[in-house]
Amino acid sequence: MIADFDAIAIGTEIQRRIGVKTSRDEPLGRFTSMRVGGPADLFAVAHNAFELRALVRFARARGLPHLIVGRGSDLVIADAGVRGLVIQVRAEGSRIEGSRYTAEAGVQMARAATETQGGGLTGLEFGLAIPGTVGGAVWANAGAHGADVAGILESARLLGTDGGEIVVSGAELGFGYRDSRLKHASPGGPGELVIEATFALSPADPAVIKGRLDEIRRWRQAHQPIGLPSAGSVFRNPPGDSAGRLIEAAGLKGLRMGGAVVSEKHANFIVNDQKGTAADVRRLAEHVRAEVARVHGVELEFEIEFVGDWTEWKAGAA
Repeated sequence: MIADFDAIAIGTEIQRRIGVKTSRDEPLGRFTSMRVGGPADLFAVAHNAFELRALVRFARARGLPHLIVGRGSDLVIADAGVRGLVIQVRAEGSRIEGSRYTAEAGVQMARAATETQGGGLTGLEFGLAIPGTVGGAVWANAGAHGADVAGILESARLLGTDGGEIVVSGAELGFGYRDSRLKHASPGGPGELVIEATFALSPADPAVIKGRLDEIRRWRQAHQPIGLPSAGSVFRNPPGDSAGRLIEAAGLKGLRMGGAVVSEKHANFIVNDQKGTAADVRRLAEHVRAEVARVHGVELEFEIEFVGDWTEWKAGAA
């Protein structure tokens, strides 16, 4: 961990220079949808784009390790926590201009879906099924129900690797299946960070759009473990197949390790229904991955991200 003196000094400097309060040893589990994770050495909330830019630039200028989180919907944070500074993005400004919808990185995708419905714009309905934020959705090219971010993103305003801001088109982001160029920063170097995104949508009857949103809600309630702590889909779907089908066919539904269990409702979800640890979740996920490879000969790729200090877990698993 950062030494107490350093953490105090850095936190004091952040408040003095940026006007953002920090906390030390902040438990991170409550900021993730899986409800697991140890403490952050330092924790700060960026309530707007100015604070987000300033915090990231501050950390970069001092070589301070930092992690950006939104709603923590696709993260499993290590029980040992995260070294350095954790910045939670709560920049939530949004606007509709004609058929364009622009949202800051912290806007929840579900809110984006309902706001655009109210504005008579179609194209973002799938966002209702995305538990994360706009920033994370662009970063991962999130998608559901046959649509994804790549299909509607017109442009994104980024904090570049040099600390300056740039606006890039959707075509420049190198989108692939649950992938973008934003995921591929140079090792050890700063990555690009989404500040704001603009989506190109189409006018439609709000009542018709609402009907589509209602259909998505019903589907999720019927097919996904809504209401239980999870990180969303654990694995990417392999080409031409479904990760959930492969896991279920391997007989792994209901398999439990500690407080984590493979959902009986959807096999590509791991739920933390008994106050499990991050180690429980990861052990179960790694076991599922190994069993699918053994049974089907298919190597599943993780869609969720394991972040933080996993050194003790690795040592214990060796």
